[in-house]
Amino acid sequence: MSRTPSRLAGLLAGAASLGLLAGCGGSSDEAASAGSTASASASKVTVVASTNVYGDIVERIGGDRVDVTSIISDPAQDPHSYEAGTRNQLALSKAKVVVENGGGYDDFVDRMLGSGNASAEVVNAVEVSGRTAPAGGELNEHVWYDFPSMGRVADRIADALGKADPDNAGTFAGNAAAFKKSLTALQDKEASLKSAHAGEGVAITEPVPLYLLEASGLANRTPEEFSEAVEEGDDVSAKVLQATLDLFSDRKVKALVYNEQTSGAQTEKVKSAADAAGVPVVPVTETLPAGKDYLTWMNDNVDALADALNK
Repeated sequence: MSRTPSRLAGLLAGAASLGLLAGCGGSSDEAASAGSTASASASKVTVVASTNVYGDIVERIGGDRVDVTSIISDPAQDPHSYEAGTRNQLALSKAKVVVENGGGYDDFVDRMLGSGNASAEVVNAVEVSGRTAPAGGELNEHVWYDFPSMGRVADRIADALGKADPDNAGTFAGNAAAFKKSLTALQDKEASLKSAHAGEGVAITEPVPLYLLEASGLANRTPEEFSEAVEEGDDVSAKVLQATLDLFSDRKVKALVYNEQTSGAQTEKVKSAADAAGVPVVPVTETLPAGKDYLTWMNDNVDALADALNK
């Protein structure tokens, strides 16, 4: 059906008027919503963690007041070989708080901060832990397997977040206290292991879990040359490899604690020797497995170690 020009003009004018009113109302609501979202996002403390281990701890302490980026999060990747890129540089340049492991583990963080963001509050876990190299030895930088150290790191993270967001400093401190209470429960499990298994021998493929093993009263009987070579990505001599394999055939150890993220031909031989001798293998990783948080992950690690030692 055709319409006259005047009738059509009236309809268009009315539609335009309604559209304008609707448009004004919609634009105002959308703008308010967008502004509110942007404001909420802007009010969060931007944090970059070198690995998802520290990213998870930050989220536990910061809750919904933090926006966390974890640089290394793939449980199948060896963190020692990670190569940071421009996206990491951009994230670090915007961070108010940065959490790194330190101790030579994630040096790329310091390099990138030095060229882009000198104002971020940096939490260095190794420095906070107070752990140092033993006389004549090398530092074991894997401090996230050391629960007392993680308690100190949690407090330091809470302090850093509190400086960035003073209004929520009390909340951060309370969350850190709750996290440390859970760590105490883990330490109680270690004490139980020590009471039942003190002095018993274990083998490792590299030093990742040593703090956990030491706190549980266990003796690492792996030739130092073997575990250090694996950590550095090097091969060992036939003599050192054989000495490591003999730990299982001679039943000198009750478990092999095996780093799944740095496996190679020689570590696979060690794992096969453990399997052949009926020695339990306890897998560990350096980053969070998919679907787990730090506390669940560590509880699983301690429980798996206990199960192996009790066999």
